[in-house]
Amino acid sequence: MISPFLGELLGTMVLVLLGDGVVAGVLLAQSKAFNAGWITITAGWGLAVLAGVFTAMAAGSADAHINPAVTLGFAFSSGDWSKVATYLPAQFIGAFIGAVLVWLHYLPHWAKTQDTGAKLGVFCTAPAIRNPPANFISEVIATFVLLFVIAAIASKLVGGVGGIPAGVGPYMVGMLVWAIGMSLGGTTGYAINPARDLGPRIAHAVLPIAGKGGSDWGYAWIPVVGPIVGALIAGLAIRIIGIV
Repeated sequence: MISPFLGELLGTMVLVLLGDGVVAGVLLAQSKAFNAGWITITAGWGLAVLAGVFTAMAAGSADAHINPAVTLGFAFSSGDWSKVATYLPAQFIGAFIGAVLVWLHYLPHWAKTQDTGAKLGVFCTAPAIRNPPANFISEVIATFVLLFVIAAIASKLVGGVGGIPAGVGPYMVGMLVWAIGMSLGGTTGYAINPARDLGPRIAHAVLPIAGKGGSDWGYAWIPVVGPIVGALIAGLAIRIIGIV
């Protein structure tokens, strides 16, 4: 039953369940993790990536992209677009399901939380200072770093002949996402993944969340388009430099 589609779907589902889950724990009223802070969120997202990657691999996706930006960036760098039609739908569906599970897991806490912005923040990103050009650039830069460093981690030149040992890569990518969150995430909340933002934003819009506000669709294009542009620039850089 395992397949690349199932792997990307389940991997992205776990990514969002644990990633949005840590945000819910920090933001929702009467959670035991309430107000635990930014370090908790960034660490939680790094570990969510680790869990999502291993889940995707075990369920049939050897690439374990769990991110449309990663899929598109590496398709552009390699010239092989054959996986895009399989991976992207699976990633968006998985992200939506993961967000629904977060809503169910924290079900009593939505009514206890008065801040509609905090409720939306569980599902998707928002800028610290709303400045669309600057917010867009932040997402481009952060996603460029994500793909470029992933390519460096996967390079055969890292760790000697044959690259790093099997199973080590997901840990390094999780640490990379943690680093991006701590260093570059303070401006926009570092979506760096169109599925991670859009899938849960749709879930926020359609779910009967107690006391929710709007889903901020005016901003929603930035965490989708910004990561895609950053990924394509990274793909071009990887191709030009010849990271292998």
